[in-house]
Amino acid sequence: MSASPRPEPRRVIPIAPAAPTAPAAEEGVGLYEAHKKIYARSVQGVFARWRWAMVFVTQIVFYGLPWLAWGERQMVLFDLGARRFYLFGLVLYPQDLIYLTGLLVVSALLLFLFTAVAGRLWCGYACPQTVYTEIFMWVEEKVEGARSARMRLDKGTLSLERAVKKTFKHLVWLGIALWTGFTFVGYFTPIRELGMAFLQTRMGSWEVFWAFFYGFATYGNAGFMREQVCKYMCPYARFQGAMFDRDTLIVSYDVARGEPRGPRGKQHDRSTLGDCIDCTLCVQVCPTGIDIREGLQYECIGCGLCVDACNGVMRKMDYPPGLIRYATQNGMAGRWSPRQVLRRVLRPRVLVYSAVLAALCIGLLASLVVRTPLKVDVVRDRASLSRIVDGGMLENVYRLQLMNATERPQRYAITASGLDGLSVAAGATLDVLPAESRWVAVRLQLPYGTAPAGSHTVHFDVQAADGTARVSEKAIFLVPR
Repeated sequence: MSASPRPEPRRVIPIAPAAPTAPAAEEGVGLYEAHKKIYARSVQGVFARWRWAMVFVTQIVFYGLPWLAWGERQMVLFDLGARRFYLFGLVLYPQDLIYLTGLLVVSALLLFLFTAVAGRLWCGYACPQTVYTEIFMWVEEKVEGARSARMRLDKGTLSLERAVKKTFKHLVWLGIALWTGFTFVGYFTPIRELGMAFLQTRMGSWEVFWAFFYGFATYGNAGFMREQVCKYMCPYARFQGAMFDRDTLIVSYDVARGEPRGPRGKQHDRSTLGDCIDCTLCVQVCPTGIDIREGLQYECIGCGLCVDACNGVMRKMDYPPGLIRYATQNGMAGRWSPRQVLRRVLRPRVLVYSAVLAALCIGLLASLVVRTPLKVDVVRDRASLSRIVDGGMLENVYRLQLMNATERPQRYAITASGLDGLSVAAGATLDVLPAESRWVAVRLQLPYGTAPAGSHTVHFDVQAADGTARVSEKAIFLVPR
C-alpha cells in the first residue's frame, strides 16, 4: 500500500504594522494661497507720465469742483434735501431724471468703445481705485523708500525706525482719505457750509457717517486691498472678455521675438537667445503682480508700465524697443506694422459704438438747449372734488407745483382752457424765486349748467412774464349730475 503524498506547506504573507503617520488634518493641502503683498517698483516712461497726468487731472476736478461758484451758489451740487441738482448753469429736478439716464448710457457706451479699441484704458488710467492706489503708493515710497527698502523694512524686526515710518505713512494716508470723504460729502451739502459746520462741530450725523465711510473705504481699498479690488471685487475685470476681440489693442509680449529668454551680457550673440533677458522688471513694476509674458490675463489693467520698463531695458541692451507693446492678437500673429494695426482698429464694432454715442450726445445736447426752464405738476384737491359757490359757479380746486429752473426770479401767469366759460379765480399769478419750487391752490370756475355731467379734459397754461417759458398741463374738470 503506497503512502499518501505529503501536503505542501501553506504560504503565509507576513503582515507588518505600518509606521504611525500624522493625523489627516495635518496632511491636508490648503486650497487657497495666502495673499502675498506686491511691492511695485517705480518706473519712468511715456505711460507712467500719462498715468500721473490722469491722476492730476482727475483729482483737480474732484477736489476743486465743489469749491467753484456759479453766481451765488455752488457750481456742482446735488441737493437731495431740496430735490434739485445744480450743474453749472442748469437746475435739474427729479422730473429731469431722463438726463441722468442719458448720461449713464453715454458713460457705458464710452466704456464699451474704449474697451473695444484699447482694452481696459479706464482701469489703467482713470479708475478711482487705480488713481488712489497710485497716490498711496507714492506716499509709501516717499516715506519708506524704494522697493528693496520697503521689502527689508517689512521683513525686519520691530524697531523705532519701522514704527515711525509706518505710523507717519498711515497718518498721511488717513489725512488723504478723510479729505476725500469730506470732499465727497461736499457734492451733496454746500462745501463751504460743511466746512464751517466741521469747524464748529455741527456736522449732521449723516454727513459725518458718509465722510468717514467714504474716507475709510478709500483708506482700505487704496492702502491695503489695492490689486485685490481689481482681481476679485470689480465686475469689469470679469466681463471685459466679452468686449475684446483679436483686433483690440492690448499690452502684449512678442513671443516670437523674445523667446527663448535668458540672462546674458550686452555683447552676447543674439542668434542663440531671444531679446528677453529675463530681468523680470516687467513683473516688478506691475501693480497687479502678473507676468505679461504668460499672455493676456484678466488681472491686467492695461496700464502699460511693463512697456516702459521693458523699453528701458531694451535701450540699455541696444535692442529695438517694443518687445512688450500695445498690439492686437491679429497684429502679433501677422507681424503687422503699426499702421496696419491702427487701420484695423476702425472695424464695424467700433464704428457702431461711435455712431450710437455721437447720436446720443447730440440728442442730449439738443434736448438741453430746447429744454423749458419751468416744471408744472397738477394735483387735484381730494377734499373737495366739485362744489357750487356764490354766483351760481361750479368750482373745482387744484394744487399746482411750479418749479423755476432758472437763476433769476420769475412771475408766472396761470390760465385755463378746454371748456366754454372756464376761468381761473383769484390767484392767477405767482412769484417764484430762483431755483425755487412753490405750491399754489388754483380754483377753476364754470357757470353751472353750461357743460354736461361727467369729467372733462382741461389744460392749465403757465407762462413766464418775460416770455421765456410756457408749459401746458392736462387736468380733469368734474361736473356732477
